[in-house]
Amino acid sequence: FQVIVINAAAYTHTSIALRDAISAVSIPTIEIHLSNIYAREEFRHNSVIAPVCRGQISGFGAHSYVLALEAAVNATEHSK
Repeated sequence: FQVIVINAAAYTHTSIALRDAISAVSIPTIEIHLSNIYAREEFRHNSVIAPVCRGQISGFGAHSYVLALEAAVNATEHSK
């Protein structure tokens, strides 16, 4: 795999194990959320995985996946 696209849902805010797994691999990771996590409850504003991800896409509904795939293509082209 060249890029990981992950929608970690509620694990985004709580899972140190997931953060450790992402940082343990040398694969660019793109974090996505269907909703805008910054427009929701305060506890959802913090992502423990964001610091080890290449980037984050949120708030575009199902289109977030399309945007993440475009970002993945861009990430692989710029790593060559």
